[in-house]
Amino acid sequence: MNHSVLQSASIPDEVLIHNILAGEQRLFENIIRRYNKRLYRIGMSILNHEMEVEDAMQAAYIKAYEHLADFEHRSSFGTWLTRIMLNECIALKNKKQRLKIMEEKHPQNSGSMTTPAHLLLNKELSAVLETAIAGLPEKYRTVFVLREVEDLSVRETAEILSLQETNIKVRLNRAKSMLRENLHGYVKETVYSFHLTRCDRIVRQVFKSLHIDYPSDQA
Repeated sequence: MNHSVLQSASIPDEVLIHNILAGEQRLFENIIRRYNKRLYRIGMSILNHEMEVEDAMQAAYIKAYEHLADFEHRSSFGTWLTRIMLNECIALKNKKQRLKIMEEKHPQNSGSMTTPAHLLLNKELSAVLETAIAGLPEKYRTVFVLREVEDLSVRETAEILSLQETNIKVRLNRAKSMLRENLHGYVKETVYSFHLTRCDRIVRQVFKSLHIDYPSDQA
């Protein structure tokens, strides 16, 4: 992580966005590092596949950067970015489902393309927590991750998922009742961990796609 990122850690999103649009493109690294963990957790709650989640994250950051001038501040930047990530995940999931249907219709063409997702899951995740959360139906799992892991408010979660706040509360309660009693105390520290090496990789890949020089590459 470069020194400028450490210095900019407390700068509000709005100020970073203003400066990025004014020509300080490298400041987008601060945005990426600030939201990497959230986007990763949300992606895992939907796709449950590390490589696909990283692909969705890169696509979301690139789309956010390319449309940064269109951000109207009607909601928080974090909510806006999270919604972009959610849409990328849903699109990727729908694409996978279409491919699965095609493979089922034409099994001779499927070969060895499909790889069991659990073989690619982060080995550092707690097996108990991973299994418990992965076992939730997606509509409950996503609400649980947004509310309990990411600490988003009911309003923010409802806005991201385009649901009524009452529905968010009902789904969260249902998710909790489906999880083991002792799960809640461990979630924040252990589930869907996002380490610095992965964070660095996402930053580099997004900057490469956007043709922005990565600071540490200038040495």
